[in-house]
Amino acid sequence: MSSPGSSPITDHIGAKAEALPEVCAGTSGESEVTDVAKRYPTRKDLEIALLESRESEAHLRRIIDTIPTLAWCNLPDGSNEFLNKRWHDYTGLSPEEAHGLGWKAAIHPEDLPMLMQKWEALRDADKSGECEVRLRRFDGAFRSFLCRVEPLRYEGPAVRWYGTATDIEDHKREEDLAAGEKLLLEMVTGGHSMQRILEAICQFVESTTRGCYCSVVLVDPSGTRLEHGAAPSLPDSFVTSIVGRPLNADSGPCAMAAYLNEQVIAADLTTETRWAAYEWCPMALAHGVRACWSTPISSSGGAVLGAFAIYYSEPKMPTPLDQSIIDQFTHIASITVERQRSQEALTNALDEIRRSEAKLRQVIDTIPTLAWCNLSDGPNEFLNKKWHEYTGLSHEESHGWGWQVAFHPEDLPSLMGKWRELLISGEPGEIEARLRRHDGVFRWFLIRVEPLRDQTGKVIRWYGTSTDIQELKQTEEKLRDDERELRRITDAIPQAIVVLGPEGEPLYANQTTLDYTGLTAEDVVSPGFRERIFHPEDVQDLREKRKTALERGLPFEAEIRALRNDGEYRWFLIRYNPFRNEQGQLTRWYATGTDIDDRVKAEDRTRNENLALREQIDRNSMFEDIVSSSESLRKVLRQVTKVAPSDSTVLILGETGAGKELIARAIHKRSARAEQAFIAVNCAAIPPSLIASELFGHEKGAFTGATQRRLGRFEAANGGTVFLDEVGDLPPDVQIALLRVLQEREVERVGSNRPIPVDVRVLAATHRDLSALVAEGEFREDLLYRLTVVPIEIPPLRERLADIPLLVEYFIDRFGKRAGKKFTTIDKKSLKLFEGYNWPGNVRELQNVIERAVILCDGETFSVEESWLKREAPPRLARPEPLNGMLVKQEKQIIEAALAQSNGRISGTAGAAAKLGLPSRTLDSKIKRLKINKYKFKVPT
Repeated sequence: MSSPGSSPITDHIGAKAEALPEVCAGTSGESEVTDVAKRYPTRKDLEIALLESRESEAHLRRIIDTIPTLAWCNLPDGSNEFLNKRWHDYTGLSPEEAHGLGWKAAIHPEDLPMLMQKWEALRDADKSGECEVRLRRFDGAFRSFLCRVEPLRYEGPAVRWYGTATDIEDHKREEDLAAGEKLLLEMVTGGHSMQRILEAICQFVESTTRGCYCSVVLVDPSGTRLEHGAAPSLPDSFVTSIVGRPLNADSGPCAMAAYLNEQVIAADLTTETRWAAYEWCPMALAHGVRACWSTPISSSGGAVLGAFAIYYSEPKMPTPLDQSIIDQFTHIASITVERQRSQEALTNALDEIRRSEAKLRQVIDTIPTLAWCNLSDGPNEFLNKKWHEYTGLSHEESHGWGWQVAFHPEDLPSLMGKWRELLISGEPGEIEARLRRHDGVFRWFLIRVEPLRDQTGKVIRWYGTSTDIQELKQTEEKLRDDERELRRITDAIPQAIVVLGPEGEPLYANQTTLDYTGLTAEDVVSPGFRERIFHPEDVQDLREKRKTALERGLPFEAEIRALRNDGEYRWFLIRYNPFRNEQGQLTRWYATGTDIDDRVKAEDRTRNENLALREQIDRNSMFEDIVSSSESLRKVLRQVTKVAPSDSTVLILGETGAGKELIARAIHKRSARAEQAFIAVNCAAIPPSLIASELFGHEKGAFTGATQRRLGRFEAANGGTVFLDEVGDLPPDVQIALLRVLQEREVERVGSNRPIPVDVRVLAATHRDLSALVAEGEFREDLLYRLTVVPIEIPPLRERLADIPLLVEYFIDRFGKRAGKKFTTIDKKSLKLFEGYNWPGNVRELQNVIERAVILCDGETFSVEESWLKREAPPRLARPEPLNGMLVKQEKQIIEAALAQSNGRISGTAGAAAKLGLPSRTLDSKIKRLKINKYKFKVPT
C-alpha cells in the first residue's frame, strides 16, 4: 500500500530508480541489460534520467492540483491512493484523514451505500462509469457532484482507477427548478384550484431553497386589504396576523410590496425600523422570523394581485440565484392568480348573461307589443308570447311562412311585395296591414322592421314589432273629416289664413288668401310660396324669425309686406300659433294675416311728425336738460356740437355739481352712437377691489363670491358710450387696463387672459387736478394724454350768474309738477339770495335747495329761507373772481416765497420742496403749470 502523499506516478518512477542497481549488477535478463546499457551507457546518464523524471513528476502534480475539478486515484479495493489539492480544499479533509477509505467521510450518508454499490459493479465489470453523489463541503454544506471513473490496465485487470468529481449543484438546481416549473404549469393548465397551486409553489420553493418558509397573500376585491393565499409551512398564528392588514406602506412588508408594486427586502428584522406603527417586526420576531423578502405579484396588465414572501430564521440577503427563483415562481403565481380571477370574472359574466337572457326573454314576452324575428331570407324564426296570444296561432302553425295566415287576404299581396323589397334592399322599413285577432276580428297594425348585420355588413336576421294602430287609423279618419269641415269654415272667414305642417311647410290656404294673392291651392304647397307673396326685403328677416320660433314651438308674429293680385304690396301682421294634439305633439301651425297697411302708414306719418317736433324741441330746449343763456356755457355747447360726431375721447373738467354728466349725455345723443347704450360709472363710488370687475367683468370663480360669469360695463356698452365720472379716483392697476381699452380697443375679464374686442367711446370727467396727480405719482401720465384728446371745461355756477333766474324757473316748474303745486311768482328777496350766494355745490346744490323750497312752500309764491344759504358770500365785484382763481394765486404766491427763500433751488434739504413739504417732482410740475420763472430767484455767483 502506498504511503500517504504518494501517487501512482511517483511509485512508478521510484520503482525504476530502485531497479537501477539490479540492472547494473546483471540480475536481469541479458536483453534488458543490453537495452539499458545502450540507453544509459554511464552512471551519469542514469542520474540525469532520474532527475528529469522527478522534475516531470513535480510538473504533472502541479497540473493535477491546478485543474478546476476534484481528481483522485483508487486501488481496486476502493481504498484511496491519491487525492488532488482541490479535493482536500473542498472537503477540508487532510491527506491523512482521507487516506485509504477515509474519503467516505466526505460522502452524504444517504448516498454512500448507492455509491459503493455502483463502485463494486464497475469494478467487477472492469469498465468506466459515472455516478451522481452529494459531497460535503468544508463548511458542512452538501453539493451534488458527478463522479466519473476510468480503469488503468497493464495487460490484464485494472490495477488502478482514476476519477474526477465535477460540481453539478447549480445544474441540478436548474433542472429541479425547470421540472418544478413544468409541474406547476401543468397544474395550472390542468384546472387545479388556485389554493392548491399556490401551496405547491410555496412547498417547491421551500424544498429547493432549504431553511426558508414561503407564503402568498392576495389583494382583496376591494383593493384595500390583504387576504390569505397560501402558507403551508407557517404557523396559523403568523398567517392570521398578516391577513386583513390594510394595503399601505406601513402595515408590513407584503402590504408595502403590493402597495408600492416593488420588491421589499428586510434582511434583518432586529434592526428594521419600518412598519413600527403596526408592530409587524415584533410579531415576526416572536415567530422566529429574522429575514423577509416580499415581491409583488402583478398581472400582465400591471395590476397588483398580491405578494409572494420568503422568510428565514436568520438574517439573510437574496443572492442572484435566490432572486432568479423569486422571479420565476412569482411569475407562475401571477399566472395562477390572474387565471383564477379571469375564470371568476368569466363565470360571473356568463351567469350574468344567462340571467340577462332570461330577463330579456321575459321582457320580450311581456312588452305590450307583438315582437318577432325572421331569418335573412324572410321565414319566421321567433314570435313572442304576445303575438301567439293575439293571433291564437301555435308555434308550429306560425313557424316558417305560416305567419301569413294571420293577415287580411286583401292586405297580404301588398304586404309581401313590400317585405320582398325590404329583403332585397336590406334597409329598415314600415308596413301597415290588418292582423287577425284570435276571435277573428281584423285590426290595423304598424309593422316596423330592422335588419341585424354581421361584421361584414351581411344581413343575418330581421327584427320587428307590430303595433296596434286601429284607434290611430280611426282618429286619422276623424281628423280628415274635421279638416274638411275646418277648411269650409276657414274659407268663410274674411281673413287670410294659412295652415302649415309641424316643420312650417304650407299645407293649405283659405279662400281669402287665394283671392288676395291670386294664387291657386297648388301654388300654396309648391316650393317658393313665401318668396312669391312677400316683399324681398322682408323675406330674410321672416325666415330667421320663423326658424327660431318653429324650433321652440312657441307662438310668434311678424309685420311684413304681402303682394296683392294687382301688384301692390300692403303691410300685414302675420301671427303664427302652434296646434298640439292630446299627447302634446305639435301637429300644425296656423298663420293668420291681418291687413295693417293703413295703421303702418299712419304710424310713419306720426313718427315723421314726432321727429320734426323733436328736432324743434332740441333747437329750442338748449340741449335737453342744459338750461343756460350765458356765453361761457354756450361756448361749451358749441364745443359739444363739434366734438359729438367724432369718436374722440373727451375729458370733461369742472367742479362738483356743475353738470358734467349732462354734457356727456349731450355728446352721446349727438353722436353716431346715439341709438346705442350710454353707461355712466362713478369711479369714486365703487370700492377699489371691485372697480376692475365692474368695468371689465369677471369669470366664474375669479374671486370669492364670483359664482357666475358677469359682463363688465365696457362689454355692456359695446357699440355705445361709457362715461367714467371721477376718473381721477381710479386705482393704478385699473388705470393700466383702461389705457389698454383706449389703445387696443379690447378688455380682459378678471380671471381670464382672453382679450375681448370692444367698440366703445370713452367720455371721462373729474373735478380734480389730474396734472397734479400725475406729478404726485397717483395718475398715469400716458393715460392723461389719452383722455385729454378733447378737454372741455364747464364753468361753475358762480361764473354764470345770468343763468340763475332761468335755472330757478326751470327747477320750480319741474318740481312743482311733481309735487302737484303751481307757483305764479318768485320772491324777489329769495332771487337776490340766489344771485348773491357763492354756490360751492353749483347747479346740484341749487336744484336741491329749490326742491326743498317747493316741498315746504305754501301758496303760489316761491321763496326760500335765508338761513338755508348761511355761507358768507364773497364781496361782490363787477365780475367776482372765481374761487379757483383765488386759490391758484395764493398757491403761486406761496411757491414764489419759498423759491425766494431757497434762492431758486428746488431739491435738497435747503430747497423749496423741503420747505413746502412736497416732493421735488410735484413742485416742479406746479411751477410749470403756474408758469413761475424759477430762474429769477437764483442769486448770481
